[in-house]
Amino acid sequence: MTTKPLTGKVALVAGATRGAGRQIAIQLGAAGATVYATGRSTRANRSASSRPETIEETGELVTAAGGTGIGVAVDHLDREQVAALVQRIDSEQGRLDVLVNDVWGGDELTTWDKPIWEQDLDQGFRLLRQAIDTHIITSHYALPLLIRRPGGLVIEMGDGTTEYNATNYRLSAFYDLVKWSVNRLAFAWSKDVAEHGATSVALTPGWLRSEMMLEIYGVTEENWRDACAKEPHFAISETPAYVGRAVAALAADDDRARWNGKSVSSGELAKIYGFTDLDGSQPDAWRYLVEVQDPGRPADVTGYR
Repeated sequence: MTTKPLTGKVALVAGATRGAGRQIAIQLGAAGATVYATGRSTRANRSASSRPETIEETGELVTAAGGTGIGVAVDHLDREQVAALVQRIDSEQGRLDVLVNDVWGGDELTTWDKPIWEQDLDQGFRLLRQAIDTHIITSHYALPLLIRRPGGLVIEMGDGTTEYNATNYRLSAFYDLVKWSVNRLAFAWSKDVAEHGATSVALTPGWLRSEMMLEIYGVTEENWRDACAKEPHFAISETPAYVGRAVAALAADDDRARWNGKSVSSGELAKIYGFTDLDGSQPDAWRYLVEVQDPGRPADVTGYR
C-alpha cells in the first residue's frame, strides 16, 4: 500500500462550508490528512447565508475522500470559540500542520460598481469584519500551535494575486480592500513564522465554479459550458477542487519554504506541481485575464487550459 503524502498531518480549514474552502478540506483529506473544517452553517442552525450547504457535510466529504473529516461549528469573529477550537485540536491531535484562512461570507454583503457614498457603511464594515478580522483572530490563536513543529504551512485565501490587485480595482471599495488585505496578511505572517520553520502563502483560485456561481448562471457542473453562451470568458473557469489540489500540493512539498511570503494562483502552481482540474486540464485564469479578457479580446482559452 502506498502511504498518502499527508498521512499523519493535521489541518484546519477555516471557512470550509462551501466553495473553495470545502474542496480544500476534501483535497487535503484525499491526501490523507485529518481536517478540522469550520463554518457557521450547520444542519440545526443556518448562518445568515441562504445557501443549503453545512459544515457537517464537509466533514463527511473529507472522510469519504480518504481523510478524517471533523466538521466544527465556529464563528471566527468570536474569540472564545476560536480559542476553544484550537485548544480542542491541541488536545485531540497535539499538533497543527496546515492552517487555511478561507473565511469569507461576503457575497451577500458586496455592492458592485457603486461609489463609496452610495454604499451602506454598516454592510461594508460587516464585510471587512467577516473577511479580515476573522483571519487575524484565527491566526492569533492557531499559529502558536502550528509553529510548535517546524514545517507548518499557513495559507491566506483571496481573489487575485498581489501583482494583479496592485494595479486593478476590484469594482467595490470594500471588496478591493479585503482582497488586498488578505494577501498582505500572508506577507505579514511570513515574517512572523519563518524563524520557526513555517511557511506563509497567499493563494488565489481563478474564476471559480462554486456552488453559488453555478447557480447564478443556471447550470450544473455537468453542463457548465452552457453558461459560455451568456458569458464566453466563463470557458476559463475552474472547479474548487483545482485550488484544493494546489493547497494539498503545497502541504506535501518538503521545499514549500520557497513560497514563503509569495502570492500565487492555482494555475501557476499546477504547472509546477503537475496537478490538474477534475477534467484533466490546467486552467491559467489570471494569465488569461491579463492577456485576453481585460484587453477585450474574444474569448479563446487555447493555450490557457
